[in-house]
Amino acid sequence: METVLYSAELVFEDGEYKLVVKNHRHGTVQVAYVAKKAVEKLPMFLSMLNAKQLSGCS
Repeated sequence: METVLYSAELVFEDGEYKLVVKNHRHGTVQVAYVAKKAVEKLPMFLSMLNAKQLSGCS
């Protein structure tokens, strides 16, 4: 059985990127403004995370 601990949304609003992270265990929400360069690098970061999982790193 899966239990969602956190969820995240990347929102573009009023010309800015916002990362909205919800903590489902504690019912809290955190917001961070993110630079466009960081948003553009998200696919690379996700690939790196997936590669670490596939290679057995924790």
